Amino acid sequence: MVVHVVLLIVLFFQTVMNMTRAIISLYATELGASTFDIGMLTAVYAFFPLIFAIHAGRIADKVGDRLPVFLGLIGIAVGMAIPSYFPSLLALYISQLVVGIAAIFITVSLQNILGNVSTENNRDRYYSYFGMSVALGAMVGPVVAGYMGEHISFSSVFFVSIFIMTIPIIVSLYIPVIRKQGEIKKISLTSSVGLLKMPILRKALIASALVLYSKDIFIAYFPLFAMEHGISTSMIGWIIAIQGFAIILVRLLLPALTAQLGRDRVLITSIFMAGISFLIVPFTGNVVLLGALSGLMGFGLGCGQPLSMTTTYNASPKSRTGEVLGLRLASNRLSQLIAPIFFGLVGAWAGVLSVFFISGTFLIGGLFAIKPEKERKLAS
Repeated sequence: MVVHVVLLIVLFFQTVMNMTRAIISLYATELGASTFDIGMLTAVYAFFPLIFAIHAGRIADKVGDRLPVFLGLIGIAVGMAIPSYFPSLLALYISQLVVGIAAIFITVSLQNILGNVSTENNRDRYYSYFGMSVALGAMVGPVVAGYMGEHISFSSVFFVSIFIMTIPIIVSLYIPVIRKQGEIKKISLTSSVGLLKMPILRKALIASALVLYSKDIFIAYFPLFAMEHGISTSMIGWIIAIQGFAIILVRLLLPALTAQLGRDRVLITSIFMAGISFLIVPFTGNVVLLGALSGLMGFGLGCGQPLSMTTTYNASPKSRTGEVLGLRLASNRLSQLIAPIFFGLVGAWAGVLSVFFISGTFLIGGLFAIKPEKERKLAS
């Protein structure tokens, strides 16, 4: 029952997030934004979460997960209302600030719930279900947003999102309250960051950050690239949605893949595949080929999040699981803050094509940081 509640919330929450994040670059461009503005707009989403992610995890451990999820979902609805009623670039910035901090409480708490109700035997499966719900939202959201943006308006996407958010807000009232207050001591930020001394945790966080920033960069800059090639808004939505479908498919196969090949090999292969896809994108403007590359990218990026979630939870002290999941999200948001600003500067200076070349290079280069120790020694 609890798992179903979590997955339903994730589905609607991620549908809304992917509806708006798929369209926000085009909406901002319509309002006069430059390539650098797009990078800044993407980075703003990660600013407050970077600061509050660890605290969000501690709050979940202390007060239970229901309240952070409930208030976070309301925050998302408020964030969607701002650009819906005040169509301006400033409204988009404020919206992303609000949505960013609200999303961090939702994500940490929902991941913590699944970790709390699962065992080591079924945790991979539960987090895989979580990942599939995220991917389903990533598949449905861009398609809906694409058609609405093309046939109605970009602001209508945000308006409809407000009503969609009422469903997870109501469902969140069925989340059980599990507190760990009796087990928690006052812990400094230095102590939290000190957990990064654990090699297995550090590797999981790097992999997660690589995957997440890559998905954000694709969603932020692919619409601009596609628009330059005369691809319609609805078709852009479909191409992004193919990535979501590929993520669902690979996550269905993930338990079997990890059992047969091992987590490290699956993770390294998947990130390499995503990196190659990024590098090839600038060489074609063909819709079919771009759809295929988006799917290949989805196969590559789809493995990182569930594997890193399981590894992070398993490596956490039992009374600090929310805190450590918050640390994971803080590292994700750090990459989501730095990367868009960097790529915004690069895109403004060298054009949108350069964003894909450099991002693909970073993904492939990042593999060295997550190689198992034995392989790293052999490589050196």
